[in-house]
Amino acid sequence: MPGLEDLYREIILDHYRSPRNRGELPPPAVRTEGHNPLCGDEIQVYLSVDSGLVSDVKISGQGCSISQSSASMMSAAVKGKPIAEVRSIVRRFKSMMTLEEEETAEADDQNVKLGDLEALQGVVKFPVRIKCATLAWNTLLQGLDEATA
Repeated sequence: MPGLEDLYREIILDHYRSPRNRGELPPPAVRTEGHNPLCGDEIQVYLSVDSGLVSDVKISGQGCSISQSSASMMSAAVKGKPIAEVRSIVRRFKSMMTLEEEETAEADDQNVKLGDLEALQGVVKFPVRIKCATLAWNTLLQGLDEATA
């Protein structure tokens, strides 16, 4: 479906050119860093968790269009959501990034709708780029672990 691929490419480029939730949050927000030494991607995720919700999230860093687009899309997808739902979204996204999708996602996660995040599904065709796409997500999980410890 060339039309669908063009649409997905546009979504990724839009998030790369105009990233959502770019910036920093002051303490007491949790700040976590992620690095992909293979291609030089760097991401910082700033996370505020209040009453079981991801009340705010900001991202900064530099890297390829896939890593930066994924970070932007991730921030938009999780902001304002309950922690349990955020963890389901992360699991569902990461399972989409593998060829063993059904094996890695929990049963409840299969019902999670990813919306625009599905634009990144084509990354699976390029295994070396999967780390680019999942960098922000792994960094977010670190932040959630710190925020809820």
